[in-house]
Amino acid sequence: MTTAHRPPTLNDVALAAGVSRATASRVIAGTGYASPDARDRVNAAAGRLGYVPNLTARALVRGTGVRLVVAVSGAGPAVLDDPYVDRVVGAAARVCAPYGLGVALHWLPRRDPSGLRRLAEDRSVGGVVLVNTTQAVLRAVPAALRGRVASIGIGSALVPTFDVDNGGGTKAVVRHLYATGRRRIAMVTGPRWLSCAGRSVGAYRRVVRDAGLPVRLVRGDFSARLGRAAAREVLRRWPDTDAIVGISDATALGLIDGLRGDGVQVPGDVAVTGFDDIPLAAMTTPALTTATHPVGQIATAAATAVLAGRPVPPATVFPSRLVRRLSA
Repeated sequence: MTTAHRPPTLNDVALAAGVSRATASRVIAGTGYASPDARDRVNAAAGRLGYVPNLTARALVRGTGVRLVVAVSGAGPAVLDDPYVDRVVGAAARVCAPYGLGVALHWLPRRDPSGLRRLAEDRSVGGVVLVNTTQAVLRAVPAALRGRVASIGIGSALVPTFDVDNGGGTKAVVRHLYATGRRRIAMVTGPRWLSCAGRSVGAYRRVVRDAGLPVRLVRGDFSARLGRAAAREVLRRWPDTDAIVGISDATALGLIDGLRGDGVQVPGDVAVTGFDDIPLAAMTTPALTTATHPVGQIATAAATAVLAGRPVPPATVFPSRLVRRLSA
């Protein structure tokens, strides 16, 4: 039987079910013949032991049709157009390619994550990487997905998480602004329902309050469009603002465009920073001061954990570092 030092194996399942390893393999893979009684016993043993089949092994046995699903939570399907999602899918595809696995993109309505049950019941779905994860999504993860699901965002005791240290990166950005003499620092935030946005806002609040500075927050959504509108709102509410922290690089680029449209010089009048360090950040005028967000590494780690089907730490956090350029 299994020990506390390793996950259960196919041999353990076969032994517990009283069948041969070959029969257990056919039942788990869903290929070949096995009697109804044998199927029931193997499935019961697998459930009792908590056995999770290795996704790459299943792909080799079953051939095509096994896929990794990147399930993105959002208010509408437009969330799938986010360049951040493209980077997650690209990294997952590179992990899956050597095993002949496909990658599918799935929209998960933020207020109704019940679609996870359908993914769990779909035999062509080998595993799921959750993006923009919320507590509601975590509660909706069916038992059948446990062991083959990972989250980019928040996690739980049953769903491991991989994410960036948003708070640390934002803290470094705000401290940099303070060190360069900025004293009236505003921030354009992200959606309140996203944990990553909350961590960034919390870090901003702590730094400016510790420095005895006023808190100035305007809501955004990670987009350049709302960043552009936020630039005007910040200056309307606080005309003496001398720096604005964007929740993302796209937000920051929108801020710069909006400020310039109103005749405000960046960084002469108002310094602007972002978060993500997208390739375009180094090519704008002025080049954007930001903090790193290793999306590729994070998505690679999450997809690898799902493919391996082995226990991983409940939370893996990737550091974010300040990148100083000319905008601040």
